[in-house]
Amino acid sequence: MITITNEIVPLDTYLQLRVASGLTAKTPAAAAIGLKNSLYAVAVKDGDNYIGMGRVIGDGGCFCQVVDICILPGYQGRGLGKEIMARIRTYIDEQLPEGCYISLLADGKADQLYAQFGFKETMPHSKGMAMKKG
Repeated sequence: MITITNEIVPLDTYLQLRVASGLTAKTPAAAAIGLKNSLYAVAVKDGDNYIGMGRVIGDGGCFCQVVDICILPGYQGRGLGKEIMARIRTYIDEQLPEGCYISLLADGKADQLYAQFGFKETMPHSKGMAMKKG
């Protein structure tokens, strides 16, 4: 039975879900810090096994980012990513203040999912940039 809860997945699960769903690997040290500083999290389970997740990070006032949206490949196409985003959108609408800038990076065709929840490309007004330490 698939259940969706508002919880942060355990560290080892987080590391495994990212890689198994095609996201980049994170070090255990970095992930431990990041997870405990989550503003909001969604976890998807099939029985006792975690199969997906999503989080909101940031300062909770001026700037936030949607991250870690993923579902294991065998469970994709069932609307679970959409349910994660619906819960995140509810959090945004009910908990973040007016004027908060909420961003995300869309891999592949994920922009089609995020557009359903009000996210738009920022070009030409602004261009996203990134840097990875190490």
